[in-house]
Amino acid sequence: MVSPTELRASDALDVLRRVFGYDAFRGFQQEIIDHVVAGGDALVLMPTGGGKSLCYQVPALVRDGVAVVVSPLIALMQDQVDALTAVGVRAGFLNSTQDYAARRTVEQAFVDGALDLLYLAPEALGTRGVQQLLDRGRIGLFAIDEAHCVSQWGHDFRPDYLALSMLHERWPTVPRIALTATATSATRAEIATRLQLTEARHFVASFDRPNIQYRIVPKKEPRKQLLALLRDEHPGDAGIVYCLSRASVDKTAEFLVANGVAALPYHAGLDSGTRAANQQRFLREDGLVMVATIAFGMGIDKPDVRFVAHLDLPKSVEGYYQETGRAGRDGLPSTAWLAYGLQDVVQQRKMIETSDGDLAHRRNLATHLDAMLALCETVRCRRVQLLEYFGQPGTADCGNCDTCLTPPETWDGTVAAQKLLSTVYRLDRERNQRFGAGHCVDILIGKQNDKISQYGHDALSTFGIGTELREAEWRGVVRQLLAEGLLAVEGDYGTLALTEASAEVLARRRTVTMRREPEKVASTRSAKPRGAATVVAELDPAAGSLFERLRAWRGATAKEQGVPAYVIFHDATLRQIATDSPTSLAELSRISGVGENKLAKYGESILTVLADQP
Repeated sequence: MVSPTELRASDALDVLRRVFGYDAFRGFQQEIIDHVVAGGDALVLMPTGGGKSLCYQVPALVRDGVAVVVSPLIALMQDQVDALTAVGVRAGFLNSTQDYAARRTVEQAFVDGALDLLYLAPEALGTRGVQQLLDRGRIGLFAIDEAHCVSQWGHDFRPDYLALSMLHERWPTVPRIALTATATSATRAEIATRLQLTEARHFVASFDRPNIQYRIVPKKEPRKQLLALLRDEHPGDAGIVYCLSRASVDKTAEFLVANGVAALPYHAGLDSGTRAANQQRFLREDGLVMVATIAFGMGIDKPDVRFVAHLDLPKSVEGYYQETGRAGRDGLPSTAWLAYGLQDVVQQRKMIETSDGDLAHRRNLATHLDAMLALCETVRCRRVQLLEYFGQPGTADCGNCDTCLTPPETWDGTVAAQKLLSTVYRLDRERNQRFGAGHCVDILIGKQNDKISQYGHDALSTFGIGTELREAEWRGVVRQLLAEGLLAVEGDYGTLALTEASAEVLARRRTVTMRREPEKVASTRSAKPRGAATVVAELDPAAGSLFERLRAWRGATAKEQGVPAYVIFHDATLRQIATDSPTSLAELSRISGVGENKLAKYGESILTVLADQP
């Protein structure tokens, strides 16, 4: 006799194979799904691309009732529903983009039990009408996606998420699964408390994304550096470029377009129609680069994003990891690239100093920034440091980040630090003056200019005592002292000031080890292409030709149906089809990612493409 547990496991695996076309679960997926199917609550931390969605989609198809998915991503709900519909899942959504008739159709389908999944925005759950609607149907489970949005100490707080504790209060017998790609142990504890998931079982997968190469470079003409990266390593690839300000987004997009790169801007200053149109183009077209503020990207399910580039310093490691995680969801080689300089540190410190909120809030922001600066300045493997931040120590060096591939040199910067801190001290204490980093560096290298002469700073005892270092090296000293809290930024003009810890260095009670600044910013020209071209290069000529023809067929089919190309098939599936070259529907059905519905819908067309040898 088959036990209920064995039956549920069998049902879940059958759904995985029949609907989604995969032969086996990955990592904790099986354990999570069995737990939720059995009616248990779960808090799931799994990296982007790790298969989080299946952890609620499979239980939605195994359990009785409709799975209600809470998601903040209104603009993407249509694409999420399209992707599920493509594999034969009955899915719908309710949000502010719909007219009355469309809403009524979905509402009736929910009440009739004609849906498997219903997507809702968190603010919708706060309305009496939606709550009454849910009372009229049968709910199989609640899935709370992007659960880190509930954390006020995290990187993407959404006030509407605070009300989601009402799910447990109003529907206490319905199991809940909360999912996120990024959360420290403190954030995880806050999620559990705020969502009343303190009794839930926690599942924490490895945060490692081995296919992503992490690189942080000194900032020098960052747009030109970005252009070199795209031309040398990612020609024709889809990617995301993050900038801190709207103006920088616009200028960077214009710069890329002027230099032959297909790029689009995305920020809150654009009208909603333009934002929506640009997002849809990015999702549906191959090879587009989206230049955006951090308002863009959460929940983007585009698997072939080959690079994520930051032209400004992220505010936290969580935000950086979440944003870089949008690259390489298909598991293929991808790049996370960040250009970082002294002005980034000054600007972020100043923003914290002038931010709204109490002292505790500012301290929290500073703690997040300190961790991000430590990642930028580390001489260790960046991946190891990232994983340790998320509570996963003991990982071996990855061999696939810049500090592993080109180990940085270090030097004893104690004397240089003393010279710089002494300059700041003498300006402040002897002359009651404060200046920014550039002026302090000019004093140290003995640079004569109008400002130096005007204030008589060529008479300071530290004037010209730092000629052993280049200007760029001194700026690196300032940046690293700021990163270690041995120097502070104050006031509206970003002037330098000493901290309590500065005295330890000046009194020779503390040594300071620094990264050596490179003579010049490294070129990417020696780097190998890491994008779509790599996929073709890894295949033999015949398979590479088939892969390109399959991509062309997929593009035409997606355009005809008005859906993103990845809704048809991922690159990884097309690559396997091109490699195996199946000659029958039975052989095609054994390809990972080809479920029953897609086999019936596209099988004959694929076989025709394969048989049509040029």
